[in-house]
Amino acid sequence: MEKILDIIEAIAHEKNISKESAIDAFKEALINTAKKLTSYTSTFEAIIDSDTKTYNIYKVITVVEDNDARLEEEADSYMPLSEAKEFDESLELGDQLKEEFILEEHGRTASANLFRELEYHVQRRIEQDLFEKYREKVGTVMLGTVNRIDADDNTHVEIGELKGILTLRNRIKGEKFKRGDTIRALLRYVSVDPQYGLFLELTRTSPKFLEALMASEVPEIEDGVVEITGAARIPGERAKIALKTDQMNVDPIGAAVGVKGVRINAVSEELNGENIDCIEYSPIPEIFITRALSPAITQSIKVNADEKKAIINITGDQKAKAIGKSGINIRLASMLTGYTIELNEVEGVTERQPESAESGEVEKTKDTTALADLFK
Repeated sequence: MEKILDIIEAIAHEKNISKESAIDAFKEALINTAKKLTSYTSTFEAIIDSDTKTYNIYKVITVVEDNDARLEEEADSYMPLSEAKEFDESLELGDQLKEEFILEEHGRTASANLFRELEYHVQRRIEQDLFEKYREKVGTVMLGTVNRIDADDNTHVEIGELKGILTLRNRIKGEKFKRGDTIRALLRYVSVDPQYGLFLELTRTSPKFLEALMASEVPEIEDGVVEITGAARIPGERAKIALKTDQMNVDPIGAAVGVKGVRINAVSEELNGENIDCIEYSPIPEIFITRALSPAITQSIKVNADEKKAIINITGDQKAKAIGKSGINIRLASMLTGYTIELNEVEGVTERQPESAESGEVEKTKDTTALADLFK
């Protein structure tokens, strides 16, 4: 086993893990092999010298009180103080006696055990590195290729070194995938399962997936010029997304929609035709809730911030718009704002202000004296 450290370095390179991880795996393999050849209650220490490329294994025995309970449970790892004094009068409680354990003296049995242990611990290091690598990517969009659809209608996706699973509940209603399809999905979390091993759980129904897609299509969001403050979705049907910016010369809604709707349409197409409403965020709950209920026009609103409840007065002709088909509009508005919304129908008809000059064009003022105070 003289050249085994060279083999460890080769394994690290082949398996794409760090040299330190491979050496740690080798240490654990040495200790476990020594325990298998002696006793599982024994304590061993493995020391690696990277300069000389040699290793040593020592059996460690700790000196304890004569009445210590560990003497019965782990007799191979502990020695009573009275017995230790017989060997060396200078020994004290807590001192450790080390005896070198020569693995080569146990022949092929030691080699076979060491090989199995090394293989196991290297694989654990590979999985741990992969786990850490993908855990840092949780919340980002992953691109993968559909490998198969199982009997439970779960979609198995190949993503890099791992496999991802897109369950039926994490798939947009009406979506159908087949083997070989390339799909995008949000990495929800990394998990270890007895059945699947290390795998990635994917989702296409999370509001975070909508936010990630918007960031990929809208440079202003990616750069932080426009910020997404929240999103609400009924997957595959409709969504509302709240946007804001601190720059006066940037229109957050216009930036998100794009010229002729090219940006928002690209996101909608990825989401199986989901309709997306972009709303400008306001820190004032009354304004934000009113905007979230668009396209309905409200008459007045009363907000109870403590109970997170809003009572809105609305005319009969606008009530249906506020509720939406199957209640989808008011549900999304409530999800987006975090307020329970209650509609109170009042008499009257709400009419939008004419956009043309049919009722007489409003004369624009040329008086700028009102702005003078801003420049003092």
